[in-house]
Amino acid sequence: MTLSSDEIERYARHLVLRDIGGPGQLKLKAARILVIGAGGLGAPLIQYLAAAGIGTIGIVDDDEVSLSNLQRQVIHGMADLGRPKAESAAEAVRRINPHVAVEVHASRLTETNARSLVGSYDVVADGSDNFETRYAVSDACFFEGKPLVTAALGQFDGSLTTIRAHEAGPDGRPNPTYRCLFPSPPPPGAIPTCAEAGVLGALAGVMGSLMAMEAIREITGFGESLVGRLLMVDARSMRFDTVRYGWDENNPLSGTPPASSRTERSEDPGSFGKLADG
Repeated sequence: MTLSSDEIERYARHLVLRDIGGPGQLKLKAARILVIGAGGLGAPLIQYLAAAGIGTIGIVDDDEVSLSNLQRQVIHGMADLGRPKAESAAEAVRRINPHVAVEVHASRLTETNARSLVGSYDVVADGSDNFETRYAVSDACFFEGKPLVTAALGQFDGSLTTIRAHEAGPDGRPNPTYRCLFPSPPPPGAIPTCAEAGVLGALAGVMGSLMAMEAIREITGFGESLVGRLLMVDARSMRFDTVRYGWDENNPLSGTPPASSRTERSEDPGSFGKLADG
């Protein structure tokens, strides 16, 4: 695989980066990334993945573009109202970068189809807007051995982490799973939806861009990833904090006790448990 003359000019600012360069750009060109959700987080995420030259972007979304989306879901426009979000986002990718292939999955990701969707991609980036999808995605990534970049939005706060639960860390212990952070979802109705609580539009852009950076990092290997670390962003005070979390031996995916002996426990999900924006 090589870069064409047009691609060399397009990605010139990557090519001169020592930690990416030609080899890193070729990795991006060969990569397949699955994006769950083409909403508030998915919109900036998809645009920056396309601009970066990801070889293939898969987009999963079963929703349609509405007028209330346009305050933050910047990949869509007035002409897209009523269109499937996955198709609208795919058209934007083709407009941004003709070197990127797009695979449209205009359906809802469920426990039934999650593994088949996840299995054919190198990295999964989850910006879904419900807990059922989040757990289905994270479990599928564990069983299929795929890295997962996952984020969430609150009204004025957001959070982000990267999960490689199928691998061990430098200390030989398993990397934490999503269920090590949040063993079970909060009670129904405990977390207000975006429509009920609202969300700062520009914050979606910040968090989606950070997701893109993490996904690119997973492909090229530059710097230190967010595996085992939770990045929390507070837009009210403009604070970025990072906390570490570890493997829970009682988690139902990679824990040591047999599944029948584990008891589920609900925890306050904090900002990371807030719904992403659909």
